[in-house]
Amino acid sequence: MGQVLQFRLPPVRDEVQPGAELDLLSAVDFALRDLIDIANHVTLEAVREQAKACHAMLAAAYDAEFERA
Repeated sequence: MGQVLQFRLPPVRDEVQPGAELDLLSAVDFALRDLIDIANHVTLEAVREQAKACHAMLAAAYDAEFERA
């Protein structure tokens, strides 16, 4: 039998108005925040490690985009 993971619903973010287009960097920023929440609240070590690995990959891409500018 598997373990069911119940994630908290993220708080409503007022940075983006409903219906507005979301740019890629904002989407990555939101994903980074969500991955931190997931890694901090999940009990399975494998899931926590995967969330941390995804966070590191997205953070590197996010930082590289700003270094190019």
